[in-house]
Order: sequence, then C-alpha cells, then structure tokens
Amino acid sequence: MQAVLNSQHYMELEDKYGAHNYHPLPVVLERGEGALVWDVEGKQYYDFLSAYSAVNQGHCHPKIVKALQEQANTLTLTSRAFYNNVLGEYEQYITNLLGYDKVLPMNTGVEGGETALKLCRKWAYTVKGVPRNEAKIIFVTGNFWGRTLAAISSSSDPSSYKGFGPYMPGYIVIPYNNLAALEEALQDPHVAGFMVEPIQGEAGVIVPDDGYLKKAYDLCKAANVLFIADEVQTGLARTGKMLCCDHEGIKPDILILGKALSGGVFPVSAALADDEVMLTIKPGEHGSTFGGNPLACKVAMAALEVIVEEKLADNAERLGHILRDELRAIKSPLVCEVRGKGLLNAIDIDCDENSPLAWNICLKLRDNGLLAKPTHGNKIRFAPPLIMTEAQLCDCIDIISKTLKAF
Repeated sequence: MQAVLNSQHYMELEDKYGAHNYHPLPVVLERGEGALVWDVEGKQYYDFLSAYSAVNQGHCHPKIVKALQEQANTLTLTSRAFYNNVLGEYEQYITNLLGYDKVLPMNTGVEGGETALKLCRKWAYTVKGVPRNEAKIIFVTGNFWGRTLAAISSSSDPSSYKGFGPYMPGYIVIPYNNLAALEEALQDPHVAGFMVEPIQGEAGVIVPDDGYLKKAYDLCKAANVLFIADEVQTGLARTGKMLCCDHEGIKPDILILGKALSGGVFPVSAALADDEVMLTIKPGEHGSTFGGNPLACKVAMAALEVIVEEKLADNAERLGHILRDELRAIKSPLVCEVRGKGLLNAIDIDCDENSPLAWNICLKLRDNGLLAKPTHGNKIRFAPPLIMTEAQLCDCIDIISKTLKAF
C-alpha cells in the first residue's frame, strides 16, 4: 500500500500545483541509465520514447554527465555580452562535423525553428529581393515543431492552434508528401522557404515516399527558395544516418537541431547554415541569454562525440530493421501498419483516433516493463535510446508481442 501511495503522491502534487497542459502516462520515474528507467517504487522499464528522441545516447551517459559536471564547476553562463572559451570550440566542432559554415546556438527545439524562420525571412529581403514584409514560408500538413505562436500558426492540428489566434501571417500550408502541391506553391515569387520534417514524428512517424525530400529540394533550388529541414527529432543518428536528409543525399540550406544535441542532459538547440544565409542577421537582431553558454557547449560536444564514437547511427539502422521485421511478424489483428526508419518507428492500432485502445495498450506495456505513449489517438511511437543492444531489443519485442496478444 505504501508503494502505491508513493507514486500517487507525486502525481497528485503535479495535478494540484502544475498547469494541466500534459496528460502523462501514469508512471513516476526516478532514475535512468542507458535504455532503462526506474520508477519511485523501484520497478524497471525499457524506455521506448527516449524523451521524444532527446535521449538518443541513453539516460545519464557517463561521458555527457562528466562534461556537464566539469564545466558546471568552472563556468556556466556569461551571456553573449562577452566571449567565452568554449563557444568557439563547439561552433568549430559542430560545423565541421555537419558541413556548414556557421551555427547559431539556441536552447529549445522550437527556438531553433524560430531562428530558422527569421534567417529565412532576412535572407528573402536582403538576398532574394522579396518586398518588405511580403516573404512567405511553406509548411506541410501534420507538421509539429513546437507550441509557440509562430509554431502553432503553421499547424493543421486544432489541438495545437485552436483558441490561440490571431496567427502568424506569411505562412502557406500544403499537403505533406505532395510534390505537385509544392511545385504549385513555389510559383509565388515571394516564397522564401520550405520547412519540413524529413519524417513527421509527432504526427505518428509518417514516412514520405522515397525520393520526396530530394525532389522537394530540387524544386526549391530551381525556385531560389531555401530548403529548411526540421531535424530536431529525426536528426543525430535517430533514423540510421547522422541526419535523416542524408538518406537522400541532400544538404538543407538551414538545418534545425535540438533534443539529442545534448543527450537529454541540458536544453541545447541550433540552426546551421552557410554564410550567404547566416550572415544576413547582424548584431542585436537575434539571440538568447542562454544560447551558446559554456555549459551547453561542453555538453553538446560530448553528446555529438558519443554519437560518432559509439557508431549510434549504424546501431539504429541495424536494430531498426530487426524491430520492424519482428513487429510485422507478430501479425496482430490490432496492428494495421508498422513503419519507420532506423529506431524511429510506430504502429497504427486498428481503431478510431478517439478510442482508448492505444492508450490501454500503453498501460499494459507499462505493466509489462516497457514505456511508450500514443500520439494522435491510435498511433504508438517506438523510439528507444540508440545505445540499446540487440538482446535488449529482443526482450522488448517479446514484451510488445505478449502485450498485443493479451488484447
């Protein structure tokens, strides 16, 4: 009885004193290591969400935590009013690693998205020659890049935008994975950019047709429009390549990163671009008190080094094939589709989006030692940390199979 009250106590605290803007799965986590987490009663679970892909390197990776601890004892924040001895080192490392001239460091993923849009608009006015305040940016249905007013203005999901208007002007929203619609929208000479997730994570791991990204990129190039890739969730080895765009051999004009850029240890995000785009923004036109702080920079370098040194992209690619093959082999009548790339995967449950079935399946998965959560009602995302071993993955597949068969 005392153990039950322990979890209940923490959930009641959040309910009483916190805003009701989330609906968490009822489990209270206390500790994490690698692909595993433990609740306040000491029960162990496999983490199959990875904090929405922020914990690609696993929970509390020792190298990342060590970098955090060492820098925290030295210098944490200067603001950008002064130089510090870590930011330049980080900027050199990440730009060389990913092949860009410049990086603009921020904190959260949505700030990375806001940064990309400001860069795109400034480039439109100073380089492309779009008339002042007439720049337009194309988005796609099903996109999700945060909950700021700018982000929800591009959303096609009423739960994101309803009740928060008026909305940001200058946006065009077209169907995802539809090249004809993109080609038509690009006819407008005031279009400055096209922002897209290579795979739509929050929408339920929606994977576009092979070749979609490359053809969309080519259309943008022909129209003198910036191709902006939101790789906050798909980037940094999650889909089996360092960047999801690498699967089709394209280099976005603006690349947005976040989440796993710190391995889940500290808020770190970034927008990367070459000089023609990045240098359009001048001193005082954009920034953040915490963006580029020495603590974040040390953590981000360690997080990127872990991805490279431990070959996490290769592991994600290999285990992803095993996971999808085994999920399809379960042949549950409840599962109408299995899809994904690398270790970013989802199953569609054969029920209406308003049905509680997917939620109930996730509750049973929790009872059986695996944590996942539905999105859009009937889709369950499976995205474990990329450091997961094949033996651990097979254990997880057994849990998923056992759970589905129980229904």
